[in-house]
Amino acid sequence: MKKILKIFLILIFVIIPVVAFSAEPIELKADMPIESGAVLDLQDCVNIALNRSPAIKDMRHNWQLAKHNVSIAKSYYFPTISAGVGYGRTYNSSKYLEHTSRTLPKADVRLKEMIWNFGKTNANIRMEKFFKIAAEYDFDQEVINTIYTVKCKYYAVLAAQALLEIEKANVMINERNYQRTKAYFEEGIRSKIDLVNAEVYLSDSKIKLVNADTAYKNAIIALNNAMYVAYAPEYTIKNTDSFTFEHNYLPVNLIKITDYKDISNLPEAVYNATLTTEVEKTEVLKDYVFKKYPMTFDESLNYAYENRYDLKSMDATKKAMEQSLLYVKREYYPELSAGVGYGYYKNLHNDNGSFDISLDLSTSVNPFQTKHKIDNAKIQVEMVENDINKLKQDVYFEIQKTYVDMVALEKQIPLNEIKVRQTLENLELADGRYEVGLGDFIEVQDAKVNYNNAQHTYVKTIFDYNVSRATLEKEIALEEVKVELEEEKPSKKDKKETKNRDNSQGENK
Repeated sequence: MKKILKIFLILIFVIIPVVAFSAEPIELKADMPIESGAVLDLQDCVNIALNRSPAIKDMRHNWQLAKHNVSIAKSYYFPTISAGVGYGRTYNSSKYLEHTSRTLPKADVRLKEMIWNFGKTNANIRMEKFFKIAAEYDFDQEVINTIYTVKCKYYAVLAAQALLEIEKANVMINERNYQRTKAYFEEGIRSKIDLVNAEVYLSDSKIKLVNADTAYKNAIIALNNAMYVAYAPEYTIKNTDSFTFEHNYLPVNLIKITDYKDISNLPEAVYNATLTTEVEKTEVLKDYVFKKYPMTFDESLNYAYENRYDLKSMDATKKAMEQSLLYVKREYYPELSAGVGYGYYKNLHNDNGSFDISLDLSTSVNPFQTKHKIDNAKIQVEMVENDINKLKQDVYFEIQKTYVDMVALEKQIPLNEIKVRQTLENLELADGRYEVGLGDFIEVQDAKVNYNNAQHTYVKTIFDYNVSRATLEKEIALEEVKVELEEEKPSKKDKKETKNRDNSQGENK
């Protein structure tokens, strides 16, 4: 019996935990926003990220807290109610009577209303409203940051996919060259060293293809992470206007298959392969159309100063600190309040009730403490002003550097495109010379390497340009992607009224 019990306990403590930890977290798949085989564009990926980002949810919660803080500040205008019930014990004794005691009930209720406190409540309400506006801008800034992250990861997938296609073509070209060199060697036309070199280049191209495939998979993982989508099914993404290439690319006459998925099982032989102008089909960015950035540096800088949400948030915070200073200064003033109350109590002989109305002017202030609170509030205003000036300086230099880098990449793109054409032509000539016995093997290999490197550089330049342009758009808060949120989004009503508050702020003072 004891052995059976031990076996049963082992099953409980060993098998059950294994089952529990090996089970897939189905709850993470229940709200999967991506269907298997879906084709997503940049807008789709951005919307998924915006509605799943924990950072955006935190910003939304901060905004909701600030919204409630405004209501809390306004509540000081509403009356306060106090009420209580209890019992009181009475004692009676004399030299003629025995000591007696009784427990008697009592109750009271009171209503108190603040009439005027010389603008302290108004200043507190305006302070919380400006904090609410700042929270709204913080929310918008996080939206901009999320869009930027998704853009960069999206472009990285496009670049990785383009490079993967280039490496596939490179393997096919090296495979064809190896088969041709092998045939020449068997006929005694080429030396053994040419054949060995062809094998080395073919092996090297296979390694590069494996690395490119790994980079592509890692780019997909990074995009999934940016969208906060775990256990994502297989899906594909579309080109963008600023990053287009041929998805369904396969070079002609280089391999006799239509699907090239398994990179570990590369073709062993390619028959009737010829290297002609059809090699141009390896250019995955052949149809790329380049469009320059439409703004100048000065236009971009002015746009940033007018639209950056972090600057607007700091400006709202500064206004909140100014209202906080105003509130502290008004602590010297008294408060006028009115009250009404009713009380009931019972004694030994009868019941008693009382009704009262009061009007009070009272103050409670520590001048020494209030003086230093005012000094601290002034310092806080100065600190925010300093932060605003620093941020404006940082914005200037950030935009300046990004703009210079982006313009340099704009100039490089057409030059790299020309280089791809030139290296392709050089490869065709070198291969033709080798075919008729006028060129050597090294000349052909150098031409292939140059052509492959030129395509790599071309793709990388376009990727860097797209990232640089996305960075500049983030730095100036240019919203080119539509924001679609499933949950409540902060309203811009208060933001539009900010100028009105600024104009009326002096009057309230």
